[in-house]
Amino acid sequence: MFIVENYGLAIFLCVVTMICWGSWANTTKLTTKTWRFELFYWDYGFGILIATLLLAFTLGSNGIEGRSFLEDFSQANSESLASAFIGGAIFNAANILLVAAIAIAGMSVAFPVAIGIALVLGVIVNYISNPQGDPTLIFVGVALITLAIILNARAYQKMQANLVEKVSKKGLIISVISGCLMGLFYKYVASSMVTDFNIPEPGKLTPYTALVVFALGVVMSSFVFNTIQMKRPFVGFAVSFSDYFNGNKKDHSIGVLGGIIWSIGMSLSILASGKAGPAISYGLGQGATVVAAIWGIYIWKEFATAPKGTKTLLNIMLLLYVAGLTMIILSK
Repeated sequence: MFIVENYGLAIFLCVVTMICWGSWANTTKLTTKTWRFELFYWDYGFGILIATLLLAFTLGSNGIEGRSFLEDFSQANSESLASAFIGGAIFNAANILLVAAIAIAGMSVAFPVAIGIALVLGVIVNYISNPQGDPTLIFVGVALITLAIILNARAYQKMQANLVEKVSKKGLIISVISGCLMGLFYKYVASSMVTDFNIPEPGKLTPYTALVVFALGVVMSSFVFNTIQMKRPFVGFAVSFSDYFNGNKKDHSIGVLGGIIWSIGMSLSILASGKAGPAISYGLGQGATVVAAIWGIYIWKEFATAPKGTKTLLNIMLLLYVAGLTMIILSK
């Protein structure tokens, strides 16, 4: 199987992860106006599974390093399989709650709260589990990226002329829960894998197998989480499975594409974690929030009519973001 042996390559893959995680949501803008996110989410999950299977049977099954995918899956112990599967289910719950929080409280509240908590908690949890890199540089970098996310949220607030001062308590609580779950899922996937990707540790999973089991956790847990969301949505009216099957090919294919883009990011992050360490790999990946902001600024022109002072906030945000990434990269 293919293994990342170079730290520079690992960092490059983490940057690609940021781009993928910060870009997949653009696919939701390409669906028809009648296609609800709850329906989109099924295809998104299938896209994640398709991408991990393709990697498992190609990069994960060729070469002289480690074990091939099928061989690895057959020797895996129940504890490792359960850990990767739980990671997928936790991520799925966090992702669905994040979308609900955005619908209730708005982007300016949900994103900084949820992703800020996920970034800090995720780096701490993964560093404790597998301490790699200078902790001072890592956490200073995380602090700078968190501040960049907060400034991004402030820019969204300034843009919203009709912003209601009172923040939805329900939306805030959901954002906190989402952030806590999002900060924990990566650890479960990382702990299911072999300590050294070059050494086929008995019972443990190679990164490719862990990713497939993670994806199965996402898809299978959707039959609980997304079904509930369809029947009792946080915002809007209920939708049914017949609505999903009545969707056109374009809507379904765009959902699958969104899942594939996110899954490529996740896969590269996991592969990079062997050389960079889970804390660094996860921390860099969660900087994706600011990548999403860049899409909004330069492609979707979301800030074209923003009030005075917004552009300054955005420029400071980007500088803090770059400084934070630099700190994390230099930590190892």
